[in-house]
Amino acid sequence: MNKTSDKKPIVHAFFDEDTNTISYVAVDKETNNCAIIDPVLDFNYSSGKISYKNADKIIDLIKENDLNVEWLIETHVHADHLSAAPYIQDFIGGKIAISAEIKKVQDIFGKVFNAGTEFERNGSQFDKLFDDGSTYNIGKLSGRVIHTPGHTPACNAHLIGDAVFVGDTLFMPDAGTARTDFPGGDARLLYRSIHKIFSLPDETRLFVCHDYGPNGREFLWETTVGEERKSNIHIGGNVTEGEFFNIRTKRDSLLEMPQLIIPSIQVNMRGGHMPPAEDNGNVYFKIPVMGLKEEEDDN
Repeated sequence: MNKTSDKKPIVHAFFDEDTNTISYVAVDKETNNCAIIDPVLDFNYSSGKISYKNADKIIDLIKENDLNVEWLIETHVHADHLSAAPYIQDFIGGKIAISAEIKKVQDIFGKVFNAGTEFERNGSQFDKLFDDGSTYNIGKLSGRVIHTPGHTPACNAHLIGDAVFVGDTLFMPDAGTARTDFPGGDARLLYRSIHKIFSLPDETRLFVCHDYGPNGREFLWETTVGEERKSNIHIGGNVTEGEFFNIRTKRDSLLEMPQLIIPSIQVNMRGGHMPPAEDNGNVYFKIPVMGLKEEEDDN
């Protein structure tokens, strides 16, 4: 098994009840440098109103503790919340980063939303594109990127010191694993990606991006690699790739689409920026309409 660093980042978690998302600030206590992971922008779908409650909580923590933001990390293109990374960057800096495979996601959804030639499909909306195995620093902490496709092609887990931030790849052990029915998703790839994470030492702290409180329990977001490997209800124990494929695809067939998938994808594939304003100065999200049939000509 791989050995994790003996350095332990201080981890601050921020839970958003509206989207069941957990954002994190990982801090190197020796230098006060930090990374912000998966920050949430508040969006009311009914009114189209943007607000900044969750992002401002993170900014307040940064300022109150005199932290220096080096990175704003997106574990993937989220389908259930809008990214607050550009908003936070404007106030306190940091480089916005995502997987280099973002180009595949941009190509897929650029076509789905007919984004036009003005939408670059080369990842240029982000400050840094991480390859599998890329390394970076947060003060004196070392970070390493683990490419974890399956939920989306551009999913990464981030091993920072003794902590791994897994995005949507894994949930808490009693909640299972990420869905694989989005465009570019693949249950077999997800199985292999999770086993990359399972190769880390048992004691590695593991932080998930979502929790839904299954069976009415309190919301939780921290566990360990060892506990996931042993007890995860979808992939723990000795579940084979074929068994996982059957479990995952059966469950995916029963899931509804996330409530905010339409605006989330259009913003997050642009690095957290809104689509271009229309001629009247307003910003709009497109909704693809599926299943329409042309009226038959009776003449």
